[in-house]
Amino acid sequence: MNSNMNKMGRRFIISGGGTGGHIFPALSIADAIKEREPDAEILFIGANGRMEMERVPAAGYKIEGLDVSGFDRSNLFRNISVLFKLGKALLKARKIIHKFNPDAVIGVGGYVSGPTLKVAQSLSIPTIIQEQNSYAGVTNKLLAKSANLICVAYDNMERFFPKERIRLLGNPIREGLLSNNISKEEAYKTLGLNPNCKTLLVIGGSLGARSINDGISILAKDIAGDSSIQVLWQTGKRYYEELSASISKDNATNIHIRPFIDRMDMAYKVADLVVSRAGASSISELAVLGKASILIPSPNVSEDHQTKNAMAMVEKGAAIMLKDSESTTRLSSTVLATINDQNTLDRLSKKIESLAERNSAKRIVEEIYRVI
Repeated sequence: MNSNMNKMGRRFIISGGGTGGHIFPALSIADAIKEREPDAEILFIGANGRMEMERVPAAGYKIEGLDVSGFDRSNLFRNISVLFKLGKALLKARKIIHKFNPDAVIGVGGYVSGPTLKVAQSLSIPTIIQEQNSYAGVTNKLLAKSANLICVAYDNMERFFPKERIRLLGNPIREGLLSNNISKEEAYKTLGLNPNCKTLLVIGGSLGARSINDGISILAKDIAGDSSIQVLWQTGKRYYEELSASISKDNATNIHIRPFIDRMDMAYKVADLVVSRAGASSISELAVLGKASILIPSPNVSEDHQTKNAMAMVEKGAAIMLKDSESTTRLSSTVLATINDQNTLDRLSKKIESLAERNSAKRIVEEIYRVI
């Protein structure tokens, strides 16, 4: 173990990424460590070419990259290069870990956390897994056998992990979303919205989602010029120009589109109903903020875990779910039926808020320090 532990701050490696759903919790955990121990040193290990290699340095943390990719289940022949990359990644991870000499290694999911935590476990360094989803991925199930602590966000995770090492602590969410110093009126004004309208917020992930955009395009035509409903719609950059032209043509002045919404704190503040993918981080944000939602799981994720995340909410009466394939046939009518029924909005809001795990990052860090 780290012999300098008592003389200077503890040292942590946080590994994972690939999507915002892994990166936001990772950064929240890092921030909570620094809040608890300002002298702590933190190094991230990410996958070269993925968004963490930009997002992590932008947040003020150092990051090293490994060349890794996931197994191709449809073309097994391609996995020869995957295995070759994995071997090189294990060697590089070992070199980084030896040099940095961490007190603990934290994995937040994504392919890259596999080799990092595997090496740490072989060196008897304490490892912590933060599993965001209701259905554990293959990598985390394998790593859990030797992990010291497994932090989860959903009930019944003993199906995948050793029960005695599980802690139900929720998913850390972006701190900026919890800012209470903005009034609703201010948020309406800044976003250019009408405070007298019901507001639908549409977020298909940072890159946008074709199927959700297609469904909302139908809704936009159905409610063009309706003075009682407005839509704040994050389309994703690649779809923005095409959809912008379509909205202008329909003269739909109550549809406000953006390629990307920077001020998600304001967007959530004004939203009466949210249409969203069912990533674990998104659901955690909706719960902490108490937002009524229609969840449309992405069909393009491993082991269909977004559907399982959404079903965990639906079974508790905390959200409505539509299949991705139903976006163009049922989304418009479902939005209208829900947003025009205040009792349904209130019921969904109260139920999802009752399931929220608060202060997750701080509680996870408390458990990490208890381990080391």
